[in-house]
Amino acid sequence: MIDSRVRFRHLRTFIEVVRQNSVGRAAQVLSVSQPAVTKTIRELEEILDKKLFEKDGRGLRVTRYGEVFLRHAGASVAALQTGIDSLSRGDAGPPVRIGALPTVSARIMPKVMERFLAEGTESPVKIVTGENHVLLGQLRTGTLDLVVGRLAAPEQMAGLTFEYLYSEQVRFVVRSGHPLLTRDQFDFERIRDYTILMPPTGSVIRPYVDRYLLAHGMAELPHAIETVSDSFGHVFVAQTDAVWVISEGVVIREIAAARLEALPVDTTDTQGAVGLTTREGSPSNASLEILSHTIRAATREHDG
Repeated sequence: MIDSRVRFRHLRTFIEVVRQNSVGRAAQVLSVSQPAVTKTIRELEEILDKKLFEKDGRGLRVTRYGEVFLRHAGASVAALQTGIDSLSRGDAGPPVRIGALPTVSARIMPKVMERFLAEGTESPVKIVTGENHVLLGQLRTGTLDLVVGRLAAPEQMAGLTFEYLYSEQVRFVVRSGHPLLTRDQFDFERIRDYTILMPPTGSVIRPYVDRYLLAHGMAELPHAIETVSDSFGHVFVAQTDAVWVISEGVVIREIAAARLEALPVDTTDTQGAVGLTTREGSPSNASLEILSHTIRAATREHDG
């Protein structure tokens, strides 16, 4: 039996504090005071008789009990929001909220959306692009319905289900006519002489890159810039002699059009699984099922 003391404000406040890792930032998002957020969390902890957060430096960290509750709270809020949206939009289908890595957005999402819109579901579509761990966090709290991205570390996959779609590797990319490509013999170690655009520490592909560089005797790069911005990367690499370390899907069209070139190095060891991630036990609907089918079909066509 559902405890009648648990209100929607408890769930919404709890989810926002998890998402922001901060009472103060959650209060700003919810347009309430910090004491109000603190009071609501304490009420929820008293109702559940469990500690949901613990101090972590200047922020907060969700406890194991909080992680368990988050799975169900996120699914409940998402289901409620879907019901509200369905009623408010008349005959339109339920909204579809997709998270996609930049590499996926460039590689398969245009074809996916073209096919999905042709199905005539009338569902409003929202596509969010960002770092893998950020998208998975939004999926876990019910802000997104599914994520197309890299397989995360096991500890980040609690409460989530991953369906493999394809594998993708990292490339070292430069502009056409780059000095590294005009030499008679390519020397990989010469990349240290140039600015390197690197995936940031904590990103899902960074461990692959670090291991690859270590294997080639390059523990540190003297001229590195960490960035997750593919728009910045495209412009900066096209206008300079920088080397961009990036997932293949982000630059696949530029490479095909000869605007960018991949350095002639074997990066097979950097391959990682890309797939469809959903919440365990999350409610589905016809629009989500059609979208998932379309993603699978577009991936098979692309691989073919």
